[in-house]
Amino acid sequence: MSVLSRPYFHDEAAAFEHVEAMLWPQGPVCHHCGSMDKHYKLAGVRSKPSKKNPHGVERHGLYKCSACRAQFTVRMGTIFEESHLPLHKWLQAIHLMCSSKKGISSHQLHRVLECTYKTAWFLSHRIREAMRSDDFTPMGGNGKFVEVDETYIGRLAGVPKQRTGAAHKNTVLTLVERGGIARSFHIDSASVARVLPIVNANIHKESVFMSDDARVYDNIGPEFAAHGKINHGREEYVRGIVHTNTVEGYYSIFKRGMKGVYQHCAEHHLHRYLAEFDFRYSNRSAMGIEDNVRSLIVLKGTKGKRLTYG
Repeated sequence: MSVLSRPYFHDEAAAFEHVEAMLWPQGPVCHHCGSMDKHYKLAGVRSKPSKKNPHGVERHGLYKCSACRAQFTVRMGTIFEESHLPLHKWLQAIHLMCSSKKGISSHQLHRVLECTYKTAWFLSHRIREAMRSDDFTPMGGNGKFVEVDETYIGRLAGVPKQRTGAAHKNTVLTLVERGGIARSFHIDSASVARVLPIVNANIHKESVFMSDDARVYDNIGPEFAAHGKINHGREEYVRGIVHTNTVEGYYSIFKRGMKGVYQHCAEHHLHRYLAEFDFRYSNRSAMGIEDNVRSLIVLKGTKGKRLTYG
């Protein structure tokens, strides 16, 4: 049987039950007053009649709080709030984004979900917001290796394209712990002033620091237990345990997705795409996390995150 045969991907009531089980593990919680034990479910309530739905649409998962007398659903306070898209389609979109290694375009989502392109574009950005990690615990540690590298992608608004160099491109800095997670940052330049604070805040000082021969890392490497530096300028790529192949492997997936699937990314949205690729890499199969679990992690991440565009 297919994964997509599960009831919560097709039935709205089942979708609400699934989301409630994940976001309310101890039972419903009133979004307005925080009450956990004084509420009751409202069954059979329908929305106002419309031209598309003359008899209205049944409002699944609707509760009323006995303490404050307000109505609420599990959608409130999540990326699902104030969305007209059925919850089961949200779950389909989350699964598709979590199971697509290089991402899935908004055009593809709008065709699969049978919604407008505008809706698909907006929901994909909301899901990326749910993928964003709030864990800023330093990476690495005693005996662990953290690789650092930068890459250039896209084009800066208002900057003419140059034949050589990357001054017209967006700069991305990525930290990858071998066998662990990845964190990427959209920065304005790969200077010591911009790179050093990020590295110091995100990498444990007892880690073994791995980088290429870029001069910016000469001033950063001594801060750590050891600094392994590979010289790409001399066509050196591996010297024993010294290499940056892990972070370059991350960039390989990232660029295939950005160029082959998404094709274009505005500068002010780049950080959201980075969050998406960081999430899938940090929750990959090699770490024992498969598509279904990855989707559940995103579902838990929907709580407390809102994204609105005017």
